[in-house]
Amino acid sequence: MKFHSLFFYKDSRTKAFSLISLLKLTKDHNAVDLFNQNYTFDEKYQMKITNQEVKVDGIDKILLNGLIQNARVSIVELSKKAGISGAAVHQRLKKLENSSLISGSQININPKILGYNTLAFIGVFLDKAVSNPEAVAQLKKIPEVTECHYTTGNWSILIKILCKDNEHLMNLLNTKIQTISGVSRTETFISLNQQINRQIAL
Repeated sequence: MKFHSLFFYKDSRTKAFSLISLLKLTKDHNAVDLFNQNYTFDEKYQMKITNQEVKVDGIDKILLNGLIQNARVSIVELSKKAGISGAAVHQRLKKLENSSLISGSQININPKILGYNTLAFIGVFLDKAVSNPEAVAQLKKIPEVTECHYTTGNWSILIKILCKDNEHLMNLLNTKIQTISGVSRTETFISLNQQINRQIAL
């Protein structure tokens, strides 16, 4: 019989189940089916995990959308939006963090205010696949490279880069990117305007 690691979140009214209790409760509809790996929680646990996928309820979505709109929103404001107490908000957010659904919060800098007006995507062709780790290591050393993706298709790597102008972009291509060992050639696409910028819908 094969078992998988499982963690339960509990509120002030419940106690965490032991593995022995779980084995005794596998026939109960509110217990865990260890054999099929389908995890179902009683409604008082709010957040549910099924096959390692986090399921959030309506209140969780209100809290998450509030944080997406403003990561510095107060617990008091979130409690008013969700119609629950501040303590309940804190508890739910802690559960969401522990599930890795919330991976952190950050400040978004407007690069144009700093003079970075050119955004480009560059498809990087490598002479061979084994060159990837070293190429990525070198790309990490270039501050203007903000994203790097290992892709299917014609390119080996797709990077996102921020530059002050086209001259800055051309200089980076000629002196820093195309000179990386293993890079055979590049293909550059300059973004004229970012028309959609959002996170996944809840």
